Amino acid sequence: MTQAPKITRISPLSPDEAKWTELQKIEWQDQTGKDRIWEAAARKTRGKTGVDAVAIAPILRHPNRPPSTLIILQYRPPVEAMCVEFPAGLIDEGESPEEAAVRELREETGYEGKMVTIEVNLKEGDAEPEQHLDEGEHIERRVVPLTELYDTLQALSKEEGKIVDARLYHWALGLHWSTRIFGKQS
Repeated sequence: MTQAPKITRISPLSPDEAKWTELQKIEWQDQTGKDRIWEAAARKTRGKTGVDAVAIAPILRHPNRPPSTLIILQYRPPVEAMCVEFPAGLIDEGESPEEAAVRELREETGYEGKMVTIEVNLKEGDAEPEQHLDEGEHIERRVVPLTELYDTLQALSKEEGKIVDARLYHWALGLHWSTRIFGKQS
């Protein structure tokens, strides 16, 4: 049985309980030399490179369908809404960003690709792959033709309880404008 996600309680989180984030007090000086303090939340997962997460803009190529991309819908408690996003996730210890991108794409969508940019080449008759979600992940995937992505995101943003991630929206907007200026993509 499934239910709509809902917030049941919000309470302070002690530093000992925090698995992914920490609060930081940043002491700095402004342009006039005045001492100031800034409060920030930061991830504990950032390694030496400063890169701890990946977002994937997959392109699906199928012999009988237009080039498409994958978007996911996932409930995000901080905004109390279903977020419309690209597949994404944290980089595991000892894993390269490229390996993380391939792993996260497979986990969240079931699709597997090769890296540089992830393109998934499908064959006629290929069934939709099974997602490999972690415990507690509830992710809906949608295949959207690239020519319809901007309009799809516009429609989703008007639905109650949905928020489109800015990175996905800007990517779609750039694609939309490039096709208006330079013609259809293939």
